[in-house]
Amino acid sequence: MRLSKMIPVSVVIITKNEEKRLPACLEALKGFDDVWIVDSLSGDRTPQIAMQYNVRFESFIWNKRYPKKRQWCLETLEFKYDWVLFIDADEHMHDALIAEIKALQLESEKKYAGFFVRGKYIWKGQVLEYGLKNNKIALLHKKRMMFPEVNDLNVSGMGEIEGHYQPVFIDEDRGYSIGQLESALFHVAEHGWNARHMRYAIWEAGMNKNKAWPKDPNFVREMCKKLFRAMPGRNFIAFIHCYILKLGFLDGAAGYDFAKSRGDYYRMISDANKDLANINEAAK
Repeated sequence: MRLSKMIPVSVVIITKNEEKRLPACLEALKGFDDVWIVDSLSGDRTPQIAMQYNVRFESFIWNKRYPKKRQWCLETLEFKYDWVLFIDADEHMHDALIAEIKALQLESEKKYAGFFVRGKYIWKGQVLEYGLKNNKIALLHKKRMMFPEVNDLNVSGMGEIEGHYQPVFIDEDRGYSIGQLESALFHVAEHGWNARHMRYAIWEAGMNKNKAWPKDPNFVREMCKKLFRAMPGRNFIAFIHCYILKLGFLDGAAGYDFAKSRGDYYRMISDANKDLANINEAAK
């Protein structure tokens, strides 16, 4: 039996056909009493699994316009709490992160609008302790942050879900800060990596063409992203950054394979950029 008020955070799990990964994700969320699954018409047992865990279940049908899925959740769902944690079904909460969120005392939090949460990849069945770690604003206050509208409705690859950019302040003049959590959110990343990142690459190429990237709320991150997007040879740079500079080689064969996959992703983006340029040239 769950306590009525354990952690003052509403959790949203974004799903579509996640019957294999969803149970492990839900098992780790029993310390939260307001858990939602927002599902895009799954054809598998995702809805039945949600019923087994006694969580809130909501179907999402995208109308090809904004808001997309996460922002729709913030605007539409009747969350119990103002603080919302977004996770995917292939991401798992562990005790250290749960304890850190619980210790934040979010009900009385006045300084922060959101918190970056580091990701720790699980690759080839191994937790990667080194190499690149994802860092995203997964925990946010729904009245202080929002997911922006960007010029990507004519871009394939992402569809109904917001892409690889951070939520932004609703009102920058309020002076809120973005915090950083130290504990990791574990991401079982390998399943479907190539197909998924091919779609992401097409979307990123479209974002580059449209010059549609929103501003990152962290100034240093924004400058690094702008610099990296302008660099040639990003696939090689991404591999060296992950495998050498971030010590991915200490994770052994799995660390090498993951770093290579990171490099391959940026090669996909480069290829997609060239394909778009050729299409535009042919259309002239």
